[in-house]
Parts: sequence; structure tokens; C-alpha cells
Amino acid sequence: MSYTQLAVLAVVLAIALDRWGARTRLTTQGSWWAAYGIVVFFQLMTNGWLTGRGIVRYHPDAIVGDDRVSFIGNGRLVFAPVEDLGFGFALVLTTCVAWVFLGRYLGPRDGPRGERRETEAEEAR
Repeated sequence: MSYTQLAVLAVVLAIALDRWGARTRLTTQGSWWAAYGIVVFFQLMTNGWLTGRGIVRYHPDAIVGDDRVSFIGNGRLVFAPVEDLGFGFALVLTTCVAWVFLGRYLGPRDGPRGERRETEAEEAR
């Protein structure tokens, strides 16, 4: 599989996990998209710095575009291949889905050893 195909697959799997697997539905919430906007800004800065200076290079047959490194265009955005945005999206979404899902499953915890905290409903009984 090419880098492009893997990036598309990663995005599809992350969205499927969010919507149907864990049922967190983070991608339907404006707060998640606002937070992701902050993350993607810094992702573009970091990827742009690494690829723009030639520290990270991609084989032209594996990505959209060719081996010419440009700021925008030729399959690149801020010097990085557009596939990096897909992988970044999938990574951030999957991490947030796991965080929310495990938080719901394990419940609130506090204390130095992670003891389970009583919820207000449990305390009222």
C-alpha cells in the first residue's frame, strides 16, 4: 500500500471507531473540531519545518505529487505531503476517542493510587 492509501484507510478507521466502535461521536462536536484546529496548526508548523529543510523526505511514488518540495501545491501543504494531515487526524481522533471511551468505562478516579471516586449519584444513596 502507498502512503496515500494508508492515510485514507487510517482516516476511515478512526472515524468508524469514533462513530460506531466506541460511539463517542467526537467528530459531531464543535469543541472537538476547535481543539483539533489548534493541534493541526502546530502539526503543520512542525511538519513544514522538518520537510521544508529536507530533514524528512518522502519517496515520490508513495505520495500525491512528486519530489519537489513546495510551500503549497504539488500535493503539499506547508511543505508536508497532504497525507501527513490524514495520519495526524487519525492519530489525534483515535487518541481522543480512547481517552473519552476509557473515561466513561473506568469512571472518575482520583487519589494517589487511582482509587475510584464516588459519583454524586452514588453518594446520594
